[in-house]
Amino acid sequence: MKFKIFLFFIFLLGLSCKSQPKNEFGVRVISDYKQYKQQVKGNPAFELVDLKTIDGFFFDIKYATENNFTNEIIYPSADAFARMQVVTNLKRANKIFDERGLAIKIFDAYRPYGATVKFYEIYKDTTYVASPYSGSRHNRGCAVDITLVDKETGEELPMPTAFDDFTEKANPKFEELPQNLIANRDYLINTMQQFGFKVYPSEWWHFDFNGWESFPLMDIKFEDLKK
Repeated sequence: MKFKIFLFFIFLLGLSCKSQPKNEFGVRVISDYKQYKQQVKGNPAFELVDLKTIDGFFFDIKYATENNFTNEIIYPSADAFARMQVVTNLKRANKIFDERGLAIKIFDAYRPYGATVKFYEIYKDTTYVASPYSGSRHNRGCAVDITLVDKETGEELPMPTAFDDFTEKANPKFEELPQNLIANRDYLINTMQQFGFKVYPSEWWHFDFNGWESFPLMDIKFEDLKK
């Protein structure tokens, strides 16, 4: 019964999104905070939860700094949000990592659509940067960029590359690496898969949550989400 109700709300959401006019790139994007709140009122699963209100995660929000591939500050604040179901399963995965003395470090989560447009203007290779003509799963609040850290020291586990590395070494299946890097990467990926996350084919750090297609593209500002 609950699943049928959820599907009904998805249907209503679809009708709402279809009434949204398309932008210059031919996609529908929700940028009205009131419209977003109406969706959440209709179905709490659409809420974008503030990840920094939850214990156990580490953060290094790269796009709030110049330490990213754009060399620019993209976000006005170092915030991280994700849909409620994403957060629930991210917490479950973190409990597994905790058993080994590890924790998830979050580089990025929900990304306003405007940031995706800017990324594309700077770097048009859609192997690594989402096209504004389709949008990113980050824009839907259903993707996270993460790594693992020692929860006592905060030091990152050695991985094949740094975040936002646009080389073949970032591919989750690249094997010409030291064995410890492969082991750390595969442990992260295999554990996340147990909780409904799928690694992106070109980026070992990027995970999409199952069912992302059911959520609309968003361009809601962080400061509005923190109201």
